Amino acid sequence: MFQDNLVELRKMHGLSQEELADKIHVSRQTLSKYETGESLPDVEKCKQIAEVFQVSLDDLVNYDGKDTGLAVPPKGKHMFGVVKVGDKGQIVIPAKARKVFKIEPGDNLIVLGDEASGLAIIKEEGFLSMMAQLQKINSE
Repeated sequence: MFQDNLVELRKMHGLSQEELADKIHVSRQTLSKYETGESLPDVEKCKQIAEVFQVSLDDLVNYDGKDTGLAVPPKGKHMFGVVKVGDKGQIVIPAKARKVFKIEPGDNLIVLGDEASGLAIIKEEGFLSMMAQLQKINSE
């Protein structure tokens, strides 16, 4: 997965092998070996690559876009998969999403909607905190 993600990210950012190699301080030949799977960079080089593309180290190394057809997401952005809406409109939030956003049974979630953009789900305390900040800014 690493080598596929590396090639895809490099091309998506419009960088040649030479340009990326310069950014992470390796030769073009070394970068080529990373991309073909002939060799793997050490952890420090992986961190540098992740920083260049603004993705998480975990996604750079482990992300598998086969299920979604999407490229490695930017750091802090997630694609957790597809959920099916039940007969009464219920959805099951994927376990990884619940873990990342610390959603526990009994938590209150707010569902926001924009007819042009779709739905968003946010934890109640996060929403209330944002609203308090907005009120503070507006009152200044």
